[in-house]
Amino acid sequence: MTDPTILPAAPARVPAGRRNMTLLIQLRWLAVGGQLATIGVVSGPMAISLPRAPLLAAILVLIAINFASAALLRRGRGVTNAELTAALLFDVAALGWQLHHSGGLANPFASLFLLQIVIGAILLTPRSSWAIVAAALAALAALRVDPTPLVLPPAYADDPMGLYLQGSFVCFLLIAVLLVAFVTRISRNLRDSDAALAASRQRAAEEDHIVRMGLLASGAAHELGTPLSTLSVLIGDWQAAPRLKDDRELQEDLADMDAAVQRCKAIVSGILMSAGEARGEAPRLTTIRAAFNEIVAHTRAVRRPGTVEFNDRFGADVAIVSDPALRQVIGNVLDNAAEVSPDWTGFTTSRDGDMLVIEIADRGPGFSAEMLENFGQPYRSTKGRPGGGLGLFLLVNVLRKLGGGASVSNRDAGGALVRMFLPISALAPPGGGKA
Repeated sequence: MTDPTILPAAPARVPAGRRNMTLLIQLRWLAVGGQLATIGVVSGPMAISLPRAPLLAAILVLIAINFASAALLRRGRGVTNAELTAALLFDVAALGWQLHHSGGLANPFASLFLLQIVIGAILLTPRSSWAIVAAALAALAALRVDPTPLVLPPAYADDPMGLYLQGSFVCFLLIAVLLVAFVTRISRNLRDSDAALAASRQRAAEEDHIVRMGLLASGAAHELGTPLSTLSVLIGDWQAAPRLKDDRELQEDLADMDAAVQRCKAIVSGILMSAGEARGEAPRLTTIRAAFNEIVAHTRAVRRPGTVEFNDRFGADVAIVSDPALRQVIGNVLDNAAEVSPDWTGFTTSRDGDMLVIEIADRGPGFSAEMLENFGQPYRSTKGRPGGGLGLFLLVNVLRKLGGGASVSNRDAGGALVRMFLPISALAPPGGGKA
């Protein structure tokens, strides 16, 4: 198949707080690696004496914060603004401690406080962001109080400003790279959040549309019940009338009329049952094979013989509760396929693990590019009829309610293919009863 468009059940999305905490953990691991590399280069090739014990102690604290943050994520609940703020405050304190033992404000890496301020401004609430600013300013002020000076070897002691400028360049490069990487990730998180919000709003609008259509259909079904019953009674009276009994042609017409009325009454009853308004009727237990044989038999009864090809590849039968709404939307798709491809419609059922897979194919003109792009949206139809395009819209939403989804595509051999999938457990009877 080509050009598939899939609308599965909406996946659970990671909350923003958890994504931001994960990002902080990753940045902290980068900081730990960078600090270890810096200590190694400065103490080794550059031969600058450093107080390793306090510097390594700060790195151990950062590692401990990362493990604590990871444990926070494993709780399974969201990460609060207060927890993110606390993590950043620990980072500010650790950086201040390291700078105090490596030259204080004379250390060019004091500019790294700016990175933490920017991170706080992006991730935190305004009040918490200002708290990070205040903490960074306090750390800078504390660095003026008796810092541990760096003892430079003769190679650097003659030109300390040159060494400072080199360190400033490395610090600038580090801040630039980390900010680009960090802001890019945050922008992607924001885009994902916006997309999730837009999808939620679209889904809410669609569900509201379905509710309004359901109310309209339920009301129409109630209104149609009385005139259909009246017609049924009148047809029965005409069939029994002595003057009409001997008119064979008229009796055949009356029989066709009665069958049409009974079908309309069955459709009305199905609408009411789907709306939960069928009185005194228990859920009907059946099996997957029996349910789909019934759908196929009904479709074949109203179409030309031999035009509906049914391929049953499901395997061992499973007991289910008959779902009128699911039966109706599958019937709608079969009707649509038969309308554009009256000579052949393919209907296949199969099983993929715990999922029921249904495929309906035809040999019609296939889906247009616009239909593939807007699959599942209401009033998107190739038939050009006012109010058309609700069949696939209802299909997508009924399957979504059952935890499944649907896809549409154009077949390589010509025509369209509608593929539906839903968990078998969604149709299972309560308590695992047998049909």
